[in-house]
Amino acid sequence: MNEKVVAITGASNGMGLEAAKLFANKGWKVFAGARRVEKIPRDADRIVALHLDVTNTDSNHAFVTHILKEAGHIDVLINNAGYGEYGPAEEISMTKIRNQFETNFFGAVELTQLVLPTMRAQNYGRIVNISSIGGDVYMPLGAYYHATKAALQQWSDVLDLEVAQFGIRSVCVQPGGTQSSWGTIALKNSHSNMRENSAYQPLVDTVSAGLDRFMQRSVKASDLAEVFYKAATELKPSLRYLHAFGDKFMVNVARRHPKIFRKAIIIAMRYFEKQNTPK
Repeated sequence: MNEKVVAITGASNGMGLEAAKLFANKGWKVFAGARRVEKIPRDADRIVALHLDVTNTDSNHAFVTHILKEAGHIDVLINNAGYGEYGPAEEISMTKIRNQFETNFFGAVELTQLVLPTMRAQNYGRIVNISSIGGDVYMPLGAYYHATKAALQQWSDVLDLEVAQFGIRSVCVQPGGTQSSWGTIALKNSHSNMRENSAYQPLVDTVSAGLDRFMQRSVKASDLAEVFYKAATELKPSLRYLHAFGDKFMVNVARRHPKIFRKAIIIAMRYFEKQNTPK
């Protein structure tokens, strides 16, 4: 019980991968879960790579069971697995919409339900939910992604009220743009989710140009891993953790001045539309 144990989902890439390495370097026992388990670094003493598909109940149960069998307890669960199913809200199939929620929201819910009994028994635990500034801000084509992150945040806040009595806290990290495969996947999805001869083609081209520029100026995943660690270990945790000043500014404007934020999005879209128009 003296060895600190963290379970991290989505640990094969980006922030999850960097967090796994950071926790291991700080002496934690890391159980790193992902579908592409071969991308997780092996460290016999510190990192245990486990196959995990958060949309599959059997996989979630197997993940938690393996950890408890080997380590006997779980101090921190980091719900990091997620992706962006971008595209026109009208045209994305219901199958893909449901998978977006299964991955970004319901997977976190189920894994949390599985670890809470152990955390209550040990009278300590931390649930770190990796949301996004996209839980408060928004942009065209991200309707279902933003919806999952908003849901995750509201659920996390309610959960925190319920489990704090047991020495457990539930908090959210809200990254902005991060250097990872997330942006590439979101851009690819925004095009593949359009129907043939879609009326939204110009909008998709405009948003893609803006998102691509935004992702080019993103912070390193290793920087966000430090935020993960702070959220997991701070004695008096905050409900929200943001990294860059720009992220904090955008979230603050979206929360306090929704009309101003919406107008700013429209202005930005017009700018990128003009930039994307052939001369």
